[in-house]
Parts: sequence; structure tokens; C-alpha cells
Amino acid sequence: MNVFDELRWRGMVYDATPEVEKALQTERLTVYVGFDPTADSLHVGSLLPLMGLARLQKAGHTPVAIVGGGTGMIGDPSGKSQERLLLDREQIDRNVEGLRTQIARFLDFDAPGNAAVMVNNADWLGEVKLVDFLRDTGKYFTVNYMLSKESVKRRLGNEDGLSFTEFSYMLLQAYDYLVLYDRYGCKLQMGGSDQWGNILAGADLIRRLRSDRVHGMVFPLVTTASGTKFGKTEAGTVWLDVNRTSAYKFYQFWLNTDDRDAVPYLRLFTWLEQEEIDRLEADLEVNPSARAAQKKLAEEVTRIVHGADALAKAQAASEVLFGGDVSAMGADDLLEVFEDVPSASVPRHEFENGGLEVVTLLTNNSIELASSRGEARRLIRGGGININSRRVEDEKESVRIEDAVEGKVFVLRRGQKTYRLVKIV
Repeated sequence: MNVFDELRWRGMVYDATPEVEKALQTERLTVYVGFDPTADSLHVGSLLPLMGLARLQKAGHTPVAIVGGGTGMIGDPSGKSQERLLLDREQIDRNVEGLRTQIARFLDFDAPGNAAVMVNNADWLGEVKLVDFLRDTGKYFTVNYMLSKESVKRRLGNEDGLSFTEFSYMLLQAYDYLVLYDRYGCKLQMGGSDQWGNILAGADLIRRLRSDRVHGMVFPLVTTASGTKFGKTEAGTVWLDVNRTSAYKFYQFWLNTDDRDAVPYLRLFTWLEQEEIDRLEADLEVNPSARAAQKKLAEEVTRIVHGADALAKAQAASEVLFGGDVSAMGADDLLEVFEDVPSASVPRHEFENGGLEVVTLLTNNSIELASSRGEARRLIRGGGININSRRVEDEKESVRIEDAVEGKVFVLRRGQKTYRLVKIV
């Protein structure tokens, strides 16, 4: 498949201007996507445009990633029911730096012949004088044209309306396209389907001012099979920054993908070829309980975003929930893995001077893995109690500080699935 056919097979093409397919096959294009610095991290909703840029670079085209330090001062109304809270320049600058690091994981900035470029539109928008902008750019857009765009019409029907600040966003994004055309020869802009009107506005501005035809292509807005917004969970947004969403939680997000979404997500968010994805789809139909597609999805996307080491730790953490070795993990990792497991805090001194009897620990009112000392002993004799993945075999055994992971935490398990976390305080 050529790159456009591959993008279409993967479900990445929602709409495109008429000449895109031919241009991608016959030219080496410079193509850009903008990323909004509303936070110091991208989230999983940004993975689709990032993978789109990366796929085009792999096919020989040159990717340009814009971090919108300038447009971020305004706020894009596309897909929003209310005006964004405006951030100050200092916060936006901090956010921009965070985004740069994440984008660099996807694009090759040293590729011979088509090295990726990263720019901040504050570098030019911050220098534009208002009167000059209105005269040289604004005069090419009629109010009627701008009102016809879906993102504008939707907001005008909202009781909060649309501020002039947001209304001007389309002109700024169109101007970005013109600047990138002049500086880098950029002839293709990509984005989410809610960006279609803004992209066409930029192409129209270049046609008017430079008498050249440039292109646009938009990705679908990804939703789950249940109809909810992709990347939103009960715990909140799934971020690409490991300090906001740990590698373990990131891995779990993909591992918990609905059967109906697993194959589409494999196409969209991984580098797997069609043959392997088809095989995983067939496995899913025959043996859905094995969840092979979800495991592969979680593995591939976590490796892409966080690297092989973080993936290995996330997989090890996941195994702990199914009886894997607790001792191989750090205390902080265990606290995260067992965040939703009932826990109890026990004073440090109780583990000193010979330790605390396991029977006493099991019957602690905050732990309650056994209702009585007699039941605790029977569980131990039956091999039903594990502490930090080690089976307790002696009903008279005691545990000491040095038995705890990093001297901070014990993981108790009754049977195969009932866990308690003991924090030493």
C-alpha cells in the first residue's frame, strides 16, 4: 500500500482535499500538525495526529510540529461548548517545553533528507501588529465565510456565544499555514476533523496570496464503542507524561480496552502491519477471553510512549495482581498498583522486638483477612496466606521490618484474589 492507502486502511482519513492522495504519491511534502499547549502534557487524544506525522515521515515526507504558544493565548473554539480559560504567557511557555519533549518521542529530528522540525507560533504571532494583520490577512475573509464554519455556528447557538477573541482564531491558524508555506514549503496541514474549517481557511489564504494550491487532511475524532470520548476515564484524562499518568496506569488503560475497540485501536495507534492485526482480530473472535489483542495493544502503545524499560515495569506490576513476585517491585510502585486495594496503617514499633505475629496481623480490625485467630491459623495451615508473594507455612511466624518492601509496605493475599496493603507508619 502507498501511504495514503495505509492511512485509509487504518481508519485515519476522515476527510481530505481532492489532490492529497496524488500529492502524497508523487511529491515529497512538508506537512504540519498543531498541538495546543493548554497543559504541560499531551494526552492520548494527541496520539492520532502524532502517529499521522510519524507515518508520513516514515514514508519520506517532512513533518513539522507546531506547538501553539501564540494561538494558545487565544484558545481554539473548535469542539468546545464554552470559552477556554486563558492562560498567561509564563504558564504557556512551561507547557510548550513539556510538549516538546513528548513530541520528540515520535518524530526523528535527525533523519537524513526529511528531519522533523518543531516550531512555536509565538515566534511570529507575537511579532505581528494588529493593524497589519487585519489589513494583510483579515481582508481576505468575509464574516459570512467565517460564520459558515461548523465550529462557529455551533457556538453561536450556545447561550454563552462566541467571543471576538475566539472568533479570530481561524485567521491566526490560517496565517500559521501561510508562514509555514513561506518558511518551510509546507503544503499539507493535518488535524482532527473539528479543524477542517480552519485548515481550509489556511489553504484559501495561500491560494489568494501565493497563487498556489495546498492541501488538508483530517483525522476522525476517536470515540469508544460505548459512545464516550476516547481517553477519558472515571479517574480523569490519560496523559502522556508519566508524572501525570504512570506507565502502569497507562498500560492498564489500553489493557482494559473494549473488545469492539481493540482492533481499530491497533490500526490507529501501533506500527503493527496488516497481517499481524488481522491475526489478532481472528484470535479475538475465536478466543475473546484471552484478550490477546488488548495485551498487544497495551504493550505496543506503552513501548512507543514510555519506552521498553517502563513497559517491562508496567507488565511486572500487572503480573503482581495475578500472583506475581512482589519483591521485585519498589514500595512506591506497589502503593500505586494496589491503590484501590483496602489498606491499613500499622505503627512501626509493632514490627520491632521480634516482629508481629502473622495471626495477629491477619485479624487486625483494619485488615480483616481472618475473623478470628482460629480462622487465621486454619488459613495458614491450608496454604491460603501469602505475604509479599511468599506463602506463610508456620502459623507461629512473625513478620519484621526487614521483611517489608523497602521497610515500608507489606502485600497480604488470601487465596488468589483477596488483597490487603499494610503500610508501616
